[in-house]
Amino acid sequence: MASSTRASSLLLHSHKTNHFIFSLNPKKPSLFHSFPSLSSPSFSLSLSSSPSPSTSSTITRVSTVPLEYVPPAPDSNNFQQEISRLKTLRLKLSTSKTLKQKLKVLNSDSKVKHFLNTKGFERVLGSLGLGLNELFLVKCLVAAGQDHVFDMGFGEREEDGLRSSVKTALYALVEMIEKWDVNNGGSGGKEGFAKSQKGSVLVDEESGDLKKLLKILGEIEEFYDCIGGIIGYQIMVLELLAQSSVEMQTTNHSQHVHESMDCHFLEIHPPTGCDLSQSTEYASQAALWGIEGLPDLGEIYPLGGSADRLGLVDPDTGECLPAAMLPYCGRTLLEGLIRDLQAREFLYFKLYGKQCITPVAIMTSSAKNNQEHITSLCERLGWFGRGRSSFQLFEQPLVPTVSADDGRWLVRKPFVPVCKPGGHGVIWKLAYDKGIFQWFYDHGRKGATVRQVSNVVAATDVTLLALAGIGLHHGKKLGFASCKRNSGATEGINVLIEKKNLDGKWAYGLSCIEYTEFDKFGISSGPRSPDSVPGGRLECTMQNIADNFLNTYSSRCYKDVEDKLDTFIVYNERRRVTSSAKKKRKHADMSLHQTPDGSLLDIMRNAYDLLLQCDIDLPEVEGNDKYVDSRPPFLIFLHPALGPLWEVTRQKFHGGSISKGSELQIEVAEFLWRNVQLEGSMIIAAENIMGSTRNDENGEPILKHGHRCGRCKLHNVKVLNDGIDWSSGDNVYWKHDVRRFEALKVILHGNSEFEVNDVTIQGNHVFEVPDGHRLKITSGDPGLAVQSDPIPQNLMDTGSWFWKYNINGSHILLEMAEL
Repeated sequence: MASSTRASSLLLHSHKTNHFIFSLNPKKPSLFHSFPSLSSPSFSLSLSSSPSPSTSSTITRVSTVPLEYVPPAPDSNNFQQEISRLKTLRLKLSTSKTLKQKLKVLNSDSKVKHFLNTKGFERVLGSLGLGLNELFLVKCLVAAGQDHVFDMGFGEREEDGLRSSVKTALYALVEMIEKWDVNNGGSGGKEGFAKSQKGSVLVDEESGDLKKLLKILGEIEEFYDCIGGIIGYQIMVLELLAQSSVEMQTTNHSQHVHESMDCHFLEIHPPTGCDLSQSTEYASQAALWGIEGLPDLGEIYPLGGSADRLGLVDPDTGECLPAAMLPYCGRTLLEGLIRDLQAREFLYFKLYGKQCITPVAIMTSSAKNNQEHITSLCERLGWFGRGRSSFQLFEQPLVPTVSADDGRWLVRKPFVPVCKPGGHGVIWKLAYDKGIFQWFYDHGRKGATVRQVSNVVAATDVTLLALAGIGLHHGKKLGFASCKRNSGATEGINVLIEKKNLDGKWAYGLSCIEYTEFDKFGISSGPRSPDSVPGGRLECTMQNIADNFLNTYSSRCYKDVEDKLDTFIVYNERRRVTSSAKKKRKHADMSLHQTPDGSLLDIMRNAYDLLLQCDIDLPEVEGNDKYVDSRPPFLIFLHPALGPLWEVTRQKFHGGSISKGSELQIEVAEFLWRNVQLEGSMIIAAENIMGSTRNDENGEPILKHGHRCGRCKLHNVKVLNDGIDWSSGDNVYWKHDVRRFEALKVILHGNSEFEVNDVTIQGNHVFEVPDGHRLKITSGDPGLAVQSDPIPQNLMDTGSWFWKYNINGSHILLEMAEL
């Protein structure tokens, strides 16, 4: 294992990853033949915090809020006997060919025997109308030691010798059923039971809860089939808890890591990779590769997380909402992802004159009605003008949370375990199981870009396109976009793995170590939370698929190994790689890290960096601590189709100034800014930003790039107004929900055009330009001269001017074509 000196060095060079690209292999990936060993970092126990449970209750209660710190687990010996029993049971089940054989194996299990050793209890289960498969799921749950999930008595444990109220009621039900059978000559059966359910233990609500429980159990059994379903899930939970205990007690991290990763020798090194902020020429070339290869790529959005830290609630209904629905900068986070994608597709169209619609796969979950909300949003927005067939939604299973003390599943009430999505890492197996990879193949795709919904800056400038371009151009299997990590943050690091396998071969590859694994590798993670953590859930980590792409060599490689690997990494400045809106800022919080407030400041910093290169004077954005109790220096929101590469945007903007306290929003792709001075608010928004929609043969609206776009030119213009009311307590800047005294607003309907030359526009103005018209403002005598003319019929589709994009070496040059 790396020495403490190397670990310190690694911390100084550590990096955070937020999005990556991978290539598709037409054959079933080896990862899915079987899950990694229990020691693999592909699985971790994600823990949740809460106060210690009350001594008056033996059912552990936890908060659903994830926590950063993992306290010591109990002695691992406490788990070994149970692990051994469950492994034996799993082996017997795996050799059973039929469902009846499996039920027979379960019936012989000691815990199941004890559970069924109630007068007629199995008959009661049958009377509930459960089929063989549902009985199998129930008995698997019992065999896994979780019969308390059926318990109505919150303060009672079976091992204490107390019968729960459920079992008491079931005894009574058995007796009732027997009496019905006797009184009705054995013909009472289910009819008598059904008639007598009113007032029994399973009222309508509980019957519904039981059905939901069976659905959850079925999904766990199906998804985790490769490790033994429900039984395998519990084995892995217990092994990770036992492993955590060993790691907390051992001082020899090196020996433990070697044993757990099945190798003689292992070291972790800081990866080198290409720094896009320094190698600007190569970054430009790589971005062009990415644009050129856009028709070969799909897009994947893992949106199934519960996002508890965000605390998002519908203001009208009080319903908890998933992260994808967060209203951020005037639109939901999901809309922001599609908007970024469409900007890249628009750039492809401008360069190559062809339409490209990227297939998008979205992993959802049932947490917080995630699937329903996302589907409803897509339908309401007409599938973003892309067609329903360009989307595939697939739902990840929920998994139970467990007590760190004994591995028992946590419950809210009878039949309702506390469940959360099982981590973004489930996406790989789930995508294979649900045919997502085949769907990409059917669309002619060779790879896909994966984006995190809460990361609002990932598509800034060259980052995403260069990542995709390098991966495609060099035939890589997996790539990471990364940046410097903030010490103490709940972030993993990218590392170069070097290990000597048990067969004597040397293996190398880029991977990710999650922050929950730092202690295991002897890595310092900075300050951590002191909260107690009684429970957690088994979580699959998404980026550790890289561990299956290690390259092996017969001898040790001492230098230049990274260029030969199937995995790669690119770096950029942190605010152009990751800035997350993943947790709600609390009122007294002095840190804006990972909050919508903090990520907004990074968007403003990027706007400053971009416009400063355009010779536009504007105030600098200082450190986050400056804005804990004060407003940002300005609000600037530029539609990504203005680029998205800054090299393109810079040719549309030049000269002028934006004063402190100003607001600028440009929602137009065909746009020109020359020597504009802004003091106040200016909002220019087109209905047809990148084109207009036409119905396809299926009657679905499809966006046609470049067709009847809105257009705007500003030459030598001064805009003066009172702008935003910065003193208003109702302002929520990261939502772009603000009160204004005055503003200049330009609304471009359809394919309208707006042009202003050599004037000062002072005060509050709204200019709405009708579809098919051009509005021109010049200096009048006195005031403004406003002229509106219809666009000639022969220019309706193309407009009177447009930007023409040309590739010159590794660069994109723009020239204005006026018709």
